[in-house]
Amino acid sequence: MILSREKLIFLKIFLDSLCPIRQQKSGNATRIRDKICNFAAIMSDIATELAKLHTLSGAAYSKQVERIARTGLFHPVEGEQSILSAIGEGGKDYESLLNAARKAVSHGYRVYLLPNPSGTRTPDFIFERKGVFRIYELKTIRGASSASNRLSDSEGQSNHVLLNLTTRYNGGLLAVQIRGYFERNPHAIEVLIFKGKRAISIKRGFVLQTDFIWKFRKEFGK
Repeated sequence: MILSREKLIFLKIFLDSLCPIRQQKSGNATRIRDKICNFAAIMSDIATELAKLHTLSGAAYSKQVERIARTGLFHPVEGEQSILSAIGEGGKDYESLLNAARKAVSHGYRVYLLPNPSGTRTPDFIFERKGVFRIYELKTIRGASSASNRLSDSEGQSNHVLLNLTTRYNGGLLAVQIRGYFERNPHAIEVLIFKGKRAISIKRGFVLQTDFIWKFRKEFGK
């Protein structure tokens, strides 16, 4: 279940009424109340913490991503390794998210599934590997020429985009579409492509090379 920001605020107000100033008591009831209060505080703040990403850059951005990952909001997904989630399993995109997360784990990442509070454009994942935290917006590619629109849709959500290809795709066409995305979006840093069992990372410096399309087609066709 994904809660809107308004519902999160209402939840916190309601639970705060149950947890005014904590009394010096012991026992299960107090411990349960404290856990509820802590959870309410985390849930009410997560939309604000995600929104801050739009105003940060560089080291401050990276620290904020790590801070979000280290909150108590995420729980291990049952039956999965190295995948933690802050969303319910009933969402319409859950299976697509989980499918991409499994591929990321196979490439050595620890994956955090992010909530998507209503009214806030937020990315889908935090990937962590060797202590480096990066945030990704997932675009699952099912159509043979749909990457351009999906890349455009990611603008404003994350400067790292994950394209999970679930269909055959023309390498030359994809190269042109990726170059167009970087030209339109000065904040774009990386397009990470999952193609079968492979992960292909495309960054701005590569895209700016005059022979990018030829080199990409060669790499993509392996």
